[in-house]
Amino acid sequence: MEIGGRCKTRHVLFGPKLVSRSDPRGIHKYLVVCALFSFVLLTHASPAKSCDKSCNSGKCINGSCVCERGWVGDQCQHCQGRFKLTEPSGYLTDGPFNYKFKTKCTWLIEAYPNAVLRLRFNHFATECSWDHMYVYDGDSVYAPLVAVFSGLIVPETRGNETVPEVETTSGYALLHFFSDAAYNLTGFNILYSINSCPNNCSGHGKCTPGNSVASRVYCECDKYWKGEACDIPYCRNNCGSPDHGYCDLTGEKLCVCNDSWQGPDCSLTVPSTESFWILPSVKPFGTSLARASHKAVVQEKIMWVVGGYTFNYSSFQMILNYNLESGVWNTVPITGGPVPRYGHSLAAFQDDIYMFGGKLEASWGNVTDELWVFNMPSRSWQRRSPVVGSPAQAHVYAVEGHTAHCVQLSSGETIMLVIFGYSPIYSYISNVQEYNLRSKVWLVPETKGAVPQGGYGHSSSFDSSSSSVYVHGGYKALPAGKYGLVDDLYRYEVNSRTWFILRESGFPRYLHSAALLSGTLLVFGGNTHNDTSLSNGAKCFSADFLAYDIACDKWTVLPKPDLHRDVNCFGHSAVVSNGSMYVFGGFSSVLLNDVLVYRPPSCQAFVAEEGCVKAGPGVRCIWSNTDQQITPYFHNIYCAANTKGCQWCDDKKCISASSNCTTVSVSTGGSKNFTECPVRIEQVCSKLANCKSCSLNLNCQWEQNHSQCHSLPGNEGWSQVGDACLRINSSHESYDNAQHYCKNLNGNIASLTTSKQVDFVLEELKKLQQQEKRLSPWVGLRKINVSYWGWEDMSPFTNSSLRWLPGEPSDSGFCAYLEEPQVSGLRANPCTATAHGLICEKATGYSRGSCKKPCSLHTNCANCTSQAMECMWCGSTRRCVDSNAYVISFPYGQCLEWQTADCMAQNCSGLRTCSQCLDQPECGWCGDPSSTGKGLCMEGSYRGPMKRVAKQGQQSQSHDMNLEPTSCPKDKSFEWAFINCPACQCNGHSTCVNGSVCEQCRNLTTGPHCETCMPGYHGDPTNGGKCQACKCNGHANVCQVLTGKCFCTTKGIKGDQCQLCDSENRYLGNPLRGTCYYNLLIDYQFTFSLIQEDDKHYTAINFMASPEQNLDMSINASNNFNLNITWSVAGTISGEEVPIVSKTNIKDYRDSFSCEKFTFRSNPNITFYVYVSNFSWPIKIQIAFSQHNSIMDLVQFFVTFFSCFLSLLLVAAVVWKIKQTCWASRRRENKILISTEILLICVFSFVVFKGAPKPVAMEPCFGGKAAVLTVLMRLPSGLSDLPPPGQLLIWQLIKEPKLLSDI
Repeated sequence: MEIGGRCKTRHVLFGPKLVSRSDPRGIHKYLVVCALFSFVLLTHASPAKSCDKSCNSGKCINGSCVCERGWVGDQCQHCQGRFKLTEPSGYLTDGPFNYKFKTKCTWLIEAYPNAVLRLRFNHFATECSWDHMYVYDGDSVYAPLVAVFSGLIVPETRGNETVPEVETTSGYALLHFFSDAAYNLTGFNILYSINSCPNNCSGHGKCTPGNSVASRVYCECDKYWKGEACDIPYCRNNCGSPDHGYCDLTGEKLCVCNDSWQGPDCSLTVPSTESFWILPSVKPFGTSLARASHKAVVQEKIMWVVGGYTFNYSSFQMILNYNLESGVWNTVPITGGPVPRYGHSLAAFQDDIYMFGGKLEASWGNVTDELWVFNMPSRSWQRRSPVVGSPAQAHVYAVEGHTAHCVQLSSGETIMLVIFGYSPIYSYISNVQEYNLRSKVWLVPETKGAVPQGGYGHSSSFDSSSSSVYVHGGYKALPAGKYGLVDDLYRYEVNSRTWFILRESGFPRYLHSAALLSGTLLVFGGNTHNDTSLSNGAKCFSADFLAYDIACDKWTVLPKPDLHRDVNCFGHSAVVSNGSMYVFGGFSSVLLNDVLVYRPPSCQAFVAEEGCVKAGPGVRCIWSNTDQQITPYFHNIYCAANTKGCQWCDDKKCISASSNCTTVSVSTGGSKNFTECPVRIEQVCSKLANCKSCSLNLNCQWEQNHSQCHSLPGNEGWSQVGDACLRINSSHESYDNAQHYCKNLNGNIASLTTSKQVDFVLEELKKLQQQEKRLSPWVGLRKINVSYWGWEDMSPFTNSSLRWLPGEPSDSGFCAYLEEPQVSGLRANPCTATAHGLICEKATGYSRGSCKKPCSLHTNCANCTSQAMECMWCGSTRRCVDSNAYVISFPYGQCLEWQTADCMAQNCSGLRTCSQCLDQPECGWCGDPSSTGKGLCMEGSYRGPMKRVAKQGQQSQSHDMNLEPTSCPKDKSFEWAFINCPACQCNGHSTCVNGSVCEQCRNLTTGPHCETCMPGYHGDPTNGGKCQACKCNGHANVCQVLTGKCFCTTKGIKGDQCQLCDSENRYLGNPLRGTCYYNLLIDYQFTFSLIQEDDKHYTAINFMASPEQNLDMSINASNNFNLNITWSVAGTISGEEVPIVSKTNIKDYRDSFSCEKFTFRSNPNITFYVYVSNFSWPIKIQIAFSQHNSIMDLVQFFVTFFSCFLSLLLVAAVVWKIKQTCWASRRRENKILISTEILLICVFSFVVFKGAPKPVAMEPCFGGKAAVLTVLMRLPSGLSDLPPPGQLLIWQLIKEPKLLSDI
């Protein structure tokens, strides 16, 4: 519209016509078209339905999130699949929320060949020891593993990095994350960059590129900073130059201190009252020698490191040594010797190092009982074969996670003491094992004192001054079938073989280290995560530093190492030399090869007595008045002998040192002699953690329901030896009294007829003799006649194990006793004489059941997971482990995934679809040229399939795979898929349209991907598999798709092919030639409830009945059904049935069949058949057949009627009689009450008694609620002493509460 109000002529091209706006008709037509067009636009272009929540990694379509490839969840918030990243930098995450259960995500970062990829963990929080992130330097899980992350990763100190940057140098980095079905935490956010400076030079330098495009960048550090990332300070405060020292800039850039100064910056005096940590920069030839769960010993200033766990064993050095003075590492080349292992023990004596047990990781995780001896001067290994001791102690446990010490006994013998550990066969071991270095004999001694609970990954330190071992922490079996970390502290006195329980630390941990310095037990690091339902994430790696003062029985938390980076770790080793503690190796997501040095305060630095005695924590000093010198407190006094006079027990209560934790409570005071207190068998049994270890103790039995070991009931004081129980008593008795004593215990005097029984008795008598308790007990041997001696069980005496002493048997003796246990000597004595002691025996009364096969002996997933939740299968290592030991079986995340049910294929070739294949990180898919989804799953990497190459003499499991491109030749149109599956996935039964939609499924298949058989057919059509018809003998239309098991439609027919009748439940017939019938009983009503899930396939049920006379039949159901009734006579042609009734779509039916019509009497074999069919599930059916005789029915009616009528009359008469009796009693009581009241009113108006009247008689009324009292009363006498004649009355009162109150 123009300003002047005139219309401006304008032409608009719309469709094929040119319309002028100045033409009214054209305008009308235009408006109509515009309205229609606008309606169409509004209809088809309206906003789509929005999603309630945001779609994080997807798009909102019609109100729901459609996820991008690799993401799942209602908001596309969880990763689940494989991703490929090629940008120069970026990040990867599990999603914005907590990751889900059973997550498996894999990321492949691809750069140019040999490029350096750096990964930085900005946030990481997963369930410690269960949910892991694996980082590989390559494009597959067969590439070298460089890091395994788990737990909570946060800096200990502001500015410190808990986890160093992880770098790969192959040009690839593959990250794989797996979570189990327990706790899910916040996950991770990881930044990556290609060819960048480490940690951006930590803000203490600048990133400088190399000379060429392909060269790596590096950091140019600022002054006083060094290291690859410029993160290590050096020469702080210029080393206190010039008085304290100077900065050496020529080599490692360290402070060189003057003689009187020490410390990283030369700020501490020599000696010093302060402690400090040092982290030397010298490492043993790079990261290839990093390790964990190794062991180390010190011999003449040389630290020997043996074994350990490493990610890649191809370049593993079994033995290293480190010069503690010069700081120089050396590898020790060895030819032959043991295979690599970890979790073993190491103990040194003179020139030999003894290595025992451990896990052979390179041999499928077997735990061994091998004992190897390494001679340091000759650098050679020698294996020692086990020689076991006496039969009662003959067992060598193959263990891991134990500790060992070489100890010289007071007798002069030297033994290797092996403490606790975990056995895959016997679970957590609470025993001590001894190996005699001279005789080479193994022994499991019986210990005294407290009963400890053994475990895995504890620490132990030997104190030579007290000849004691201090054992702390570990992963152990706990009460009520639970397992976890503990903070226990035990002391084991080697010479007396006695255990003491000391104060717990309050900080549970395992795989930590401990060392004794100056009377103080120093505990460092470890895994401190206790797995509980309240877990919100926990750090797997600790840098805790604890000190236990042996003299004061006191724990103290010391400051953590204050270094340029965090030193959290577990699985490290610690040794002591020259007053310092050296910590080597360990694990903190990456394997470590650092040496940490802790130097405690020096006692010589204290110049006054007050400062000396108050030194600590971390050191114990004493003031010497003789020479006014301060010396370390090396005489370690344990709790039971200190000034507090106390000890700590299992229930965490402190009791008197003279009391026994195993038998005495706090209130009872306790025994006066700790070492003489007996160990109760219940406590010993309760410490045995599985059925196998429980069965080794003859006094214990395993309770399968609660998975606990208990002592045998009623066997306190008895010991099971073979097939009998023996008991030794110390009482003085004659032979006959000894027999009576044993019979009172349900036994007999012992007939020692087996060598096992004799060995046991002699061993027990020797133990008593060592405790100065000499016994000479009766045995069940006596003279039968002049020349014949026999046992009480009538077996002959053979002189095999026991023998007569010289000059015996004497003619005067007719009964035998054991005189000298050292020489198995018997003496004869008159049976009336007394002997000091007796031996009883009785039958065990307990059949020791067989234990289940230990988990570690199962070799495949199906067998492993068949024991409910007791075992767990790890497919990546092909090992079956006990569920209570999963964490310690894979302490470094060696298991990529575990199962307790639904086993997957054992290798890639067993996976039949591409989606299943790429769900396993070690597999790739080779699609065949048909492009229909067929292919083969095989081990591989991003670059192609891989093949295992056998290398002679190679122990490795990680580097024995090579690329094998010919397995999936690209030149023959085969397609290798590693990140995503090919678009067309029709399992070989169809081609695709639009790239991914299966056009038409063939070969009897159906489904979006032709992945299942059509109804009525079974088989596995995936990857080209075939379908075949269900074989159900006409009794089923469908079957189980994979197995072919038929879903029979007639109730009572069973079998995989519906070939059997359920005869156990009264179904008769032959389904191969007919059907099955339920055999009904006459005159009973039957109800069939087909309401269970297993009944949903039933559409028919058949019945049969054979009556003898007139028959009534009734049937009803909750749903409509079809009914057919026939009858036949036995002996006729098979299948010849005469139809009687045919009904459809009914709910109930009744009918009668008379003798006249069916001639029951002339044909006694008549059978009726009832066919109920075409009903829907669920349904309830009631059916009854009854036969009757009209005359007998009438008689039965009258008999029943009159019987009930007479019974009713009798009951009514009895009730009426009872009622009349009650009424008569009530009337009598009321009459007495009324008479008494009238008498009282008539005779007296007021009577005053002095005190309560004393009746001369009392007659209780019926019911006990009232009584008649007879009282003698003297009436008024006037002036005379006697009342007038006739005025002495006997007054009877009713004793009732109301009347008495009135009186």
